[in-house]
Order: sequence, then structure tokens, then C-alpha cells
Amino acid sequence: MSLKSILSKIWETIKNLFADISPDLKSAIHLGVVITENIKLFVDSPAADVLTIIIPGTIDDGIKSILRAKIPAILTTLKLVDNCDDLTDPNQLVACAITTLQSLEGEINSAYLHTLSILIAQAAADGELTWSDSVYLLEWYYQHKYKV
Repeated sequence: MSLKSILSKIWETIKNLFADISPDLKSAIHLGVVITENIKLFVDSPAADVLTIIIPGTIDDGIKSILRAKIPAILTTLKLVDNCDDLTDPNQLVACAITTLQSLEGEINSAYLHTLSILIAQAAADGELTWSDSVYLLEWYYQHKYKV
């Protein structure tokens, strides 16, 4: 059996798993990808409420509040704000972390963005997604739903 055949079977299995999860978890996975893409494409604006820009306005207010609180904490945990000189405002922290992310290149940048997607999805899912489930479900969603 070829590697391509094996990978096709794996993707099909993940597709079936994705079809069987709850709408709330699908939404969390979608948010992990969308918010990370918004971070990737963010252009700094001094007057901008960064969190409002990167978090889609169409999501539930409760989830939005959770993400407004957790995204700066996630970025801090990932050490993306270490060079942000005593900033405490969440929007400034996020903007600084985005600048740090944008300075990273190649696979390191991709690894941070992938990890960020997973952690954001887990925050949006309120603990309903494990790390391992998030890894393959987010990658599958990004490759087969988001990018198409």
C-alpha cells in the first residue's frame, strides 16, 4: 500500500470523526482556525481594538468573552509577549505577540500558528477537546474545509 493511499484513509477517518462531533465542537475548531488566520493577516493599527478585529463578531457573546480573556493568556504562555516590556493592556499584549509571530519564519512560525489554533479551539470548546483530538481535527479542518 502506498503512502498516499494510507494518508487518504487517515483523512477519510478524520472526516468521519469530524462529521460525528457536536456543532459546538465544530464551531470551536472553526474559531481556532479563523482567529489564527486573522492573527496571521493582522495589520497593526494604533487605534484598533485588536481582540475585536481577530475574534469574529458573529460568535456567541459568552464564547467571545472567554476568548477575549484567554487569548492574551495563551500568547503569554507561548512566550510571544516576552519582549513586550511591561505591557498589561490585553490589546497591546496581543498586538505585541502578533508582531513577534510575524517576525518568525518558516516552520517555526507554522508551529506557533498551529499550536495557537489548537489552544484557541480548546478554549472555545471549554475543555471538550483534548490536545490530540485537536491536533488532527484542526489540521483536517484547515486543509479540507477552510482552505477550499
